[in-house]
Amino acid sequence: MGHGRQDGREPGGTGPEDTARLAADAYVYGSALVRQMAAVRAFLQQGYGTLGPTPFNAFAHAEGPATPAAHVPGAAPDLVDALAQIDLSGGPVRLHVPDTGGEYYVLQFVDAWTNTFAYVGSRATGTREGDFLLVPPGWAGTVPDVETGVIDAPTSVVSLVGRIACHGPEDLPRVRALQQELTLTHLGDRAHRTGVPAPDSDVPVALGFFERMRVWTADFPPAPADLDHQARFQPLGLLEEGLSPYVSPGPALVEALTRGLELGRARVAAASRFPERPEAWYAEPHLHDYNLDHFGVGTLGSPWWQVPDREAAYLVRAVAARRALWEPHGYEAMSASAVRDARGHRFDGAHGYLLRLDPPPPVGAFWSLSVYELPGNHLVAGPEERYAIGSRTPGLVYEDGGAVTLHIARERPREAGRAANWLPAPSGGFRLVMRMYAPDQAVLDRTYALPAVERAAGA
Repeated sequence: MGHGRQDGREPGGTGPEDTARLAADAYVYGSALVRQMAAVRAFLQQGYGTLGPTPFNAFAHAEGPATPAAHVPGAAPDLVDALAQIDLSGGPVRLHVPDTGGEYYVLQFVDAWTNTFAYVGSRATGTREGDFLLVPPGWAGTVPDVETGVIDAPTSVVSLVGRIACHGPEDLPRVRALQQELTLTHLGDRAHRTGVPAPDSDVPVALGFFERMRVWTADFPPAPADLDHQARFQPLGLLEEGLSPYVSPGPALVEALTRGLELGRARVAAASRFPERPEAWYAEPHLHDYNLDHFGVGTLGSPWWQVPDREAAYLVRAVAARRALWEPHGYEAMSASAVRDARGHRFDGAHGYLLRLDPPPPVGAFWSLSVYELPGNHLVAGPEERYAIGSRTPGLVYEDGGAVTLHIARERPREAGRAANWLPAPSGGFRLVMRMYAPDQAVLDRTYALPAVERAAGA
């Protein structure tokens, strides 16, 4: 038997609308945690995208960059994914990274609340071989090697999201060798557990969100600065331990929580809508600026990269988890998207297009342009296995002054110079995505702006 009210009254003596509004606030606050830990459980049991299920403290590696055959919306065709779920409840885990010879890679550390609290990689720590010790909250042990970097994890379960640059099929042997050298070793003195705490299976489906939030909030405490806000949700049963208050709740509580869930989801959905925008390209370099407490290796903790208001940050966090879970900060990698040409018409494969970059995007690593067919947002299949074009594309033709013109069209141009700079388009609608890895400050503060895409003459 749970601890829910049986008398039909709302918790704390408030009215049903007050309780529903409080439940909506709880959804905004906790939805990122629930999405994150649900994704962790799903990866352990079923895999993620093209990556198969993998136990804690072990990497899963993609066989190569994304292709249309993977059918993963918005996938980057110039990166090879690596993913590990790390459990530190039994003690620290050592990460070994290989020497990438100056080539771009990044390992992004994400806690249970979706805070990216550390980066290891070419931008953050360089490309030389090295070791890092990931330690659990409150750990006070001894680092086994003075040359080992220490990364303090805010929660006992962490997602380690890896991306290794791959510049075409001929680059795959190098990437696969790096995958073999990228390792995790559990150094704890006791066995780590084998799963994320499971919610009570007797809770009605309608209250499943609040049950998951209750269980995972208890197991993965938030930053101390969040505790006062979290304490507001005591009347909802979200802070109760042991038996679930949602197994046999009173009808008034069920109604208020159900209404609050509806209101909270609507609030996050409204904040997640892409704005009607007149600009040629749309980017969100500050979508992941909600981390206000944990700034480890490779992170930037300046006010420029923080949402100034903590409660506003909860909504930003919920939107980011809904729309872009596990994506990095803008200073690590930034994407810009376009769906219309310079005249405001939506891209259509019936026409050809030109993108003249003068100069190309200023970046510390590389830039690349990809095409995604709409609807579906998938890479474009075709006889030409070219799904991205950019600064690392062999044979790209530049003008004398350093400018480069990219040709986006369904058919390969006949002229050799244009063919070298060609990106295949589908027959119907599509969108363009420009990715800039380790972007310069000029990109981030919009001193540098991508030009509008022009429709090719006579097309």
